[in-house]
Amino acid sequence: MRLAALILSLMAAPALAEGPTMRSLQTGDQGRGWEAVGRIELGGRGFCTGALIADDLVLTAAHCLFDKTTGARIADGEMRFLAGWRNGRAEAYRNVSRAVAHPDYVLGPQEDLTRVGRDLALLRLDQPILLPQVQPFATDWTPKKGEEVGIVSYAKDRSEAPSLQEVCEIMAQRSDLMVLTCAVDFGASGAPVFALREGQMRIVSVVSAKAEVDGAPVALAVPLMEPLARLQAAMEADAPRKAPGVRVLSGSGGGAKFLKVAP
Repeated sequence: MRLAALILSLMAAPALAEGPTMRSLQTGDQGRGWEAVGRIELGGRGFCTGALIADDLVLTAAHCLFDKTTGARIADGEMRFLAGWRNGRAEAYRNVSRAVAHPDYVLGPQEDLTRVGRDLALLRLDQPILLPQVQPFATDWTPKKGEEVGIVSYAKDRSEAPSLQEVCEIMAQRSDLMVLTCAVDFGASGAPVFALREGQMRIVSVVSAKAEVDGAPVALAVPLMEPLARLQAAMEADAPRKAPGVRVLSGSGGGAKFLKVAP
């Protein structure tokens, strides 16, 4: 389904306002509080944006896990997360030990809007990031149509520092897709979409793709919580089983007795 037709089917969309303000977070002071957003290096095949939602879990878009030229899956070990990357330095560097896409995601043409609602992935880092200045973000339910959101992302021509885009709106919405009046570019895939909840910035969506409506740029994004729950279950199911452990039962008589403990 074409984007313009989709928006009309979701009810008449409001007129697009002038482009949302974008502010580059070039300095430590400007980037304070956003250090858990980072650049994901894709094994020499480009980059995406991601954000920590736990000390060892990065949320991003599922299509970032695939080579955009060949469609082949990028090996987990070829990916790296650079938390708070800015002007050649990161707050933390971590390799990816395991990457899991939403179980129903299928790589397809960008024009296929049915895939947007499943365009979600989790990356497990090889070591947690336990730094006081890098605090994972909480996630929350998607705001309603007309409410304001913001995006922190890296992208083409602004790959060396994150940019904060404030403020844009949800111009159209359905259960598996949001259309935002935010202008995004290549590299912003997987970028967290934030809403202010109870005095905290929380991730309520993830950028899937850029598009245009009547010549004006928009962003297509994933409504978060339901697909994230399925994705987290898939990550746990895909986790390697731990080797049986051993514990001492007693030390009397002829020496210690041991019992294998199932994982």
